[in-house]
Amino acid sequence: MKKDIHPAAYRFVVFKDIATDDMFLGRTCTNSKETVLWEDGKEYPLVKMEISSYSHPFFTGKMKFVDTAGRIDKFNKKFAKFAK
Repeated sequence: MKKDIHPAAYRFVVFKDIATDDMFLGRTCTNSKETVLWEDGKEYPLVKMEISSYSHPFFTGKMKFVDTAGRIDKFNKKFAKFAK
């Protein structure tokens, strides 16, 4: 492996799937301003995700539309003129 290519701030964080409210502990160098108390009693940075294996149709076997921030409405409004 090459030396000095990995970030120094690689640490444990809690990832939260906002679609299902499931959380898991992993490692990343992503910055976060929020923290959460994990099952082991320690406080970790919290990284919120819109989709993960807990909510993705490939892993769940269920098709679920997650409309975050009105994306579907925005898409329909943008491309409504082509539907004529």
